[in-house]
Amino acid sequence: MPVWLRHPSWLLGLAFAILAALLLAAVMLTEGQRQDETWVHHSLQVQNQIYRVLTRLEDAETGQRGFVITGNERFLEPYTRALSIQDDVDALAKATSDNPVQQKAVTRLRRLVRQDLDILGRGIQLRRADDFVQAAEQMKQGSGKALMDETRGVADAMIAQEQDLLARRQAHAAATRFSLQCVLALGFAGIVALTFFAVRQTNQRLLALHEANARLTAEAEARAKAEDQMRQMQKMEAVGQLTGGIAHDFNNMLAVVIGSLDLARRRFFSDPDRTLAGIDNAMEGAARAAALTARLLAFSRQQPLAPSPLDPNRLVSGMSELLRRTIGENMNLETVLAGGVWRVNADSQQLENSILNLCVNARDAMPDGGRLTIETANTFLDDTYAAAHGDVASGQYVLISVSDTGAGMTPEVMQRAFDPFYTTKGVGQGTGLGLSQVFGFVKQSGGHVKIYSEVGQGTSVKIYLPRWTGEATDTVLEPPKAERPTARAHETVLVVEDDEKVRHVTVDTLRELGYTVVPASSGNDALKQLKLQPRIDLLLTDIIMPGMTGRALADTISQSRPDLKILYMTGYTRNAIIHNGVLDPGVAFLQKPFTGQQLAVKVRQVLDGQGANRLG
Repeated sequence: MPVWLRHPSWLLGLAFAILAALLLAAVMLTEGQRQDETWVHHSLQVQNQIYRVLTRLEDAETGQRGFVITGNERFLEPYTRALSIQDDVDALAKATSDNPVQQKAVTRLRRLVRQDLDILGRGIQLRRADDFVQAAEQMKQGSGKALMDETRGVADAMIAQEQDLLARRQAHAAATRFSLQCVLALGFAGIVALTFFAVRQTNQRLLALHEANARLTAEAEARAKAEDQMRQMQKMEAVGQLTGGIAHDFNNMLAVVIGSLDLARRRFFSDPDRTLAGIDNAMEGAARAAALTARLLAFSRQQPLAPSPLDPNRLVSGMSELLRRTIGENMNLETVLAGGVWRVNADSQQLENSILNLCVNARDAMPDGGRLTIETANTFLDDTYAAAHGDVASGQYVLISVSDTGAGMTPEVMQRAFDPFYTTKGVGQGTGLGLSQVFGFVKQSGGHVKIYSEVGQGTSVKIYLPRWTGEATDTVLEPPKAERPTARAHETVLVVEDDEKVRHVTVDTLRELGYTVVPASSGNDALKQLKLQPRIDLLLTDIIMPGMTGRALADTISQSRPDLKILYMTGYTRNAIIHNGVLDPGVAFLQKPFTGQQLAVKVRQVLDGQGANRLG
């Protein structure tokens, strides 16, 4: 078999070509058959017309004889009808106009019919003249008999001619019909054969495609496996970068803490003033470590949020003085606050920190001064935008934009701007966690963040937070008080903490504040202490503990003491009192590590009924 016949496309093309040729041949043969049938019908019509002429002429003779014998005019009716026989002859002439032989016969027939009618007419005239004898004599002599015989002879010759034509035309029609049947049969057989070969070749190609698909699937699986390995390597690289950054920053902070405490211990008796300076340095290093931990939790979207309805314009306006002090005098700060801006449900403290981080980054991008603009507006992210950014849903959002006229970012820098510990600043000028913290907070709040930047033109970071359609009440954060609130008369706190050192520090701090403190190392120990000390005003409990968790302990105590105030504390928690990154309603929470001031303020707030669902 030729190579080109092995391809189904060629076979199908050839099949369609044969089918087209067969259809054309069938159409032509069908048209020929129709013409043959027309000619057959035409021959039959000519014969009928000849018989019609003879019949009417015979009717005319019969009527003429009846009138001559009886003299009754009624017998002339056939003769009268036959007088229009010339019209029949004309029709016969028209029907045989394509046949010269028949045309000659028609001319002769026309003359004979006219003569016959003239003879019959003279006999009728004699009878009407009452010359019966002469009319009868003419009829006896049969003066028209020879003429009639000649007329019949001409008609018979014409009929014979038409019979011959009819036989030939019928034979031609039969041959055409047979040819058509043969062509259709051959075409059908050819199409069946080509279809068989096409199906066979198609099955072979399908088998080949199946094998090729199996090879491609195996290659795709191998490629996917390689990509998974590559992604795993990239993850490990990212984890290594993150671990390295954390280790670097924590080592620096721990160096400050350990070195300062070591100096303070050695100078405790010899130089009390410098001892206090060393302790202050250690506290500063520890505070920086706590801030780094908070930023890491924000980036990983694991920080506990206490969202509340707030007015973005009011929040930005309240930050203006702080921002001006932060960015310096050589910066021109401008706020463009749109009217009628919707409320958002967000953690106000974290939102302030995010705006502050963006402003600090903008300041660092403009070392020689420039313009910093903070804008708010209502906006709608449509389906097209949501489809292009798969991490955001379409809908109504509040836009908070921070723009600068600084150096701008290259596309490569923008692509990595949210990576933790990635920074383009010099050594010691930034940790590289500012934008990652903003990114984590916005995502955890159900929002979207986008960077627009051009080298030499500046940068604009846009935060989109979902519109809040609930109760239109704004949460106003009270500024932190400088004094340390103390205990009131006879207030008792049950402290539950499994870590002994953390428990001792917490207990000592609360006792310094004037509280009566009952310590417990576990949930079961706390239940025993509660029975021994029925007067407990506040349960301060860690969440993650072996055996009974802090949440389980609080639920157990609440069954018998529903009025007992509860304050949770932990360094990290998931799903205990926080769901989807948000504190459960009515929950008071204190983030570890905390200072004595933070502990004092939070305990006082909870005891006074003001600390629910807020972070310490």
